[in-house]
Amino acid sequence: MTTDVYEKITTQIITELEKGVRPWHQPWAAGHLAGPVSRPVRSNGEPYSGINILGLWVTAMQKGYGAPIWMTFNQAKVLGASVRKGEKGALVVYAGAITRSETNEKGEDQERDIPFLKGYTVFNVEQIDGLPAHYTASHPVRLNEDERIAAAEAFFAATGAVLAHGGSGAHYTPALDRIQMPDFAAFRNAGAYYATLAHETTHWTGHKSRLDRNLGGSRFGSQAYAMEELVAELGAAFLCADLGLEPQIEEDHAPYISNWLEDLKSDKRAIFTAASQAQKAADFLHGLLPRTNEDPAEPLCEAAA
Repeated sequence: MTTDVYEKITTQIITELEKGVRPWHQPWAAGHLAGPVSRPVRSNGEPYSGINILGLWVTAMQKGYGAPIWMTFNQAKVLGASVRKGEKGALVVYAGAITRSETNEKGEDQERDIPFLKGYTVFNVEQIDGLPAHYTASHPVRLNEDERIAAAEAFFAATGAVLAHGGSGAHYTPALDRIQMPDFAAFRNAGAYYATLAHETTHWTGHKSRLDRNLGGSRFGSQAYAMEELVAELGAAFLCADLGLEPQIEEDHAPYISNWLEDLKSDKRAIFTAASQAQKAADFLHGLLPRTNEDPAEPLCEAAA
């Protein structure tokens, strides 16, 4: 059991790092009553510690949970609530020690503490129905709706990309052909929201029904996946420049730097290819805008050769 617990949690962390995401940092914060940034907490409000923080943060990121409160099946039952059928819980661990009496080489009795690690399952309050209101209450928004930028809103709306809001994670899912974004109010500023949306929309252009961009694979952690992330970062930067927005440095993608350096050192054309693909994505998105008489007939800049 101990080996399984270590392996499962370690695999969770590795999975996120291989995506280029640091599970201890996000560019937005969920709007729960517990606050814009919070440790995972138990049903009684006591914060989790150590590896349980990382494990529950990872699960919250993967599942898009905005609430930081977790409880066991029985704790929910005591509160008159119930875990929804089919929901899967998250693993947390309890570290303790068992004291045993042993006889040493001299025939003397002595006590020895034997550490152990026990795993058990908890559920996020967003997986539970019937809880008292304070477990799911929302925090006042950090951004006001009037801080939205009209030109950026019009640009992304014109793409026709299917966009869903909610949770605490931003990602594009090719199988659903859908972009998932946290609520606008959850971001630290409007620029962070649109820069993140630009990144995910660049990914959206690579769908087989659009630019059919295939850089050699999609497995997390692969060189090809790292290059797709580079294309998305460059595409987002290009779009931010076009829209007059300040580009946002997403530190979550820092782990890709080593992959990018490796590619650039081994292939002098790699950055040209990435820039070309990013420009094609930006041009494609601009091409979806409704044309007016004032619009230029050609893009302002050509894709890299």
